[in-house]
Amino acid sequence: MTRPLVITDCDEVLMHMVVPFARWVDEAHGVLFRMEDASFAGALKRKECGTPLEAAEVWPLLDGFFRTEMERQYPIRGAMAAMAAIGAAADIVVLTNVGPDHQAARAAQLAALGLAAPVIGSRGGKGEPVRRLLDERRPSVAVFIDDLAGHHHSVALEAPDVWRLHMVGEPAIAGKIAPAPYAHARIDDWAEAADWILARLDENIPAPRPQLV
Repeated sequence: MTRPLVITDCDEVLMHMVVPFARWVDEAHGVLFRMEDASFAGALKRKECGTPLEAAEVWPLLDGFFRTEMERQYPIRGAMAAMAAIGAAADIVVLTNVGPDHQAARAAQLAALGLAAPVIGSRGGKGEPVRRLLDERRPSVAVFIDDLAGHHHSVALEAPDVWRLHMVGEPAIAGKIAPAPYAHARIDDWAEAADWILARLDENIPAPRPQLV
């Protein structure tokens, strides 16, 4: 039997992203970020006229941020201490939707903070990469952590035995995001979240399978 596995997102789980991103797009692109609901793209508006950016304009801004501005990011409170505690009991893999182009930079970013974990720069739903990790590693129990409800649904479909924790570690947006229906718990504070994760690892049993729609 192999070690337990914790698969975690990065942005708004381990590292602040929207706050430094908002400062950068304001300074460099004349774009305001005002998140009024769960829509990231809809929060981006031109400073001069207030019109929302087109969907096709959003990814180039995100790509530019990850390409040149990742040093603006800083850890979510308690995240690195929690990873150290969890790493004593489980393997950790960071599964982040920055894409393959920014995978190495993300790994270096986290390693500089003391988290020397494998990083997978994915795109799209996270269910399939989680399933592949389970097939490769055969963990005794697995926990998935992410801030986006869609990824919890994707993992519930592809890897229903995985425990799923919904975390939005950025206080500026946490209150605007409803709990993910396909997560087993919603916890936005790392002290409480680490206890929940360690309890799941200690129990060492598969997650209850969801009612999928």
